[in-house]
Amino acid sequence: MADTVSRERRSEIMSNIRAKGMKPEMAVRRIVHAMGYRYRLHRKDLPGKPDLVFPSRRKVIFVHGCFWHQHADPKCKIARCPRSNRDYWLPKLKRNAERDLEHQTNLLASGWGVLVLWECDIKTNVGIVDKIRAFLQRR
Repeated sequence: MADTVSRERRSEIMSNIRAKGMKPEMAVRRIVHAMGYRYRLHRKDLPGKPDLVFPSRRKVIFVHGCFWHQHADPKCKIARCPRSNRDYWLPKLKRNAERDLEHQTNLLASGWGVLVLWECDIKTNVGIVDKIRAFLQRR
């Protein structure tokens, strides 16, 4: 099936995608800050450069976009795989998910607590505050 937008428009859309400071991440940052927690951003010395790092608690939060990180929840509508150029997208998205798992495994092995928040859950605000609070208060 062909793409629904022109090649030039698709290029423009894709060039606007950034690794940091996207809406879901900013929403989580506002929530965490309002809860009274302070954090560091995107520490390069940690596997996967977690979005939020709580050094004194040895905990990290990743805010994953459902499409890019292939959210496995069948209810998630955002994580669908593109219908065009599948030879490119399938290996790329699969490798993203594998890399995420490697980063999480390495962090856990190093004694860090890891929480992954998904874009669709943040958009619908499905218990996000409770998840974050429980994660950060857990020792």
